Amino acid sequence: MITFFSEQHVQHAPQHEFFRGERVPCFESPARARYVQQQLVARGHVLREPDADSLMVLAQVHTARYLAFLEGAWADWLALEPGNADHQPFPSVWPVRSLRADVEPANFTARLGLYSMDNGSPVCAGTWAAAKAGADAAVSATRLLHAGEHAVFCATRPPGHHAGADFMGGYCFLNNAAVAAQALRAQGCRRVAVLDVDYHHGNGTQSLFYERADVLFVSLHGDPRTEYPFYLGHADETGRGAGEGFNLNLPLPAGSAASTWFEALDVACARIAWHGADALVVSLGLDTFAGDPISTFALQADDFSRLGERLGRLGMPTVFVLEGGYAAAELGENAVNVIEGFEQAG
Repeated sequence: MITFFSEQHVQHAPQHEFFRGERVPCFESPARARYVQQQLVARGHVLREPDADSLMVLAQVHTARYLAFLEGAWADWLALEPGNADHQPFPSVWPVRSLRADVEPANFTARLGLYSMDNGSPVCAGTWAAAKAGADAAVSATRLLHAGEHAVFCATRPPGHHAGADFMGGYCFLNNAAVAAQALRAQGCRRVAVLDVDYHHGNGTQSLFYERADVLFVSLHGDPRTEYPFYLGHADETGRGAGEGFNLNLPLPAGSAASTWFEALDVACARIAWHGADALVVSLGLDTFAGDPISTFALQADDFSRLGERLGRLGMPTVFVLEGGYAAAELGENAVNVIEGFEQAG
């Protein structure tokens, strides 16, 4: 399977985040993509640099105000004080409920809070370049599908499925899966399905397509009553307006066994087949792995081959977009198991 991989990802390398009240090294690190790259090369897969510019599609997915902030965020941070180059900015205030979000503050930290759903997406000097390269890969992949390729893998980071139209969160800045779905629609696909198999619900992707019938969003994930992102991903969220019935959430209890997870996957696949989509986008989160440090499902390496095989049996042109998965050393094997299982099903 052709894979898009960009060395630009290394530019997004924040030093730390906060986890359970402690300052810790970032779980979402350049090592994640490096392990995937090494496993792909070792198993004979072709890697390419992205060759498409995603700016036009990004403008259809994210707001102009948010994109402008994200692209200029690091320069704005440095402009406050020269010593800021040695520090990571974090938001400290958010416009919740009765507070206004329509007026952009002049204060940088306030603007960072305006465009953040949490303090878990640290920005650094190369964040925009790395995130933009991921979106470029997503558009590049859709062009190959349009030209007749059956499936393409985007081995990119940072991930994207928590990013909404005008906010970042959960390590995500630009929503690559949504970019791929939007690009496929623009290239003539009548309907597109997005399947999110990350441990954490793809709240950003859901919010972007919640009122649309042309893009079906299906997600199986940890129950948001106990698992991040907490405030979206419940079973009663089925779409709104024209999108009613085109959103399916399959929340599972923390600690669910692989057998339970695959039962939910069968439900998801049945719904995707019913949708009659021309193409499928898979938000390939691999933090369902039993050894993941911030998740609690129980999938093993062989289960990811089974996942790929099940998706391959759908028989749909497919773009895989790498999302979460923080057992970095095992990430490469798990990712390649999925795409090789998919290929073997064909």
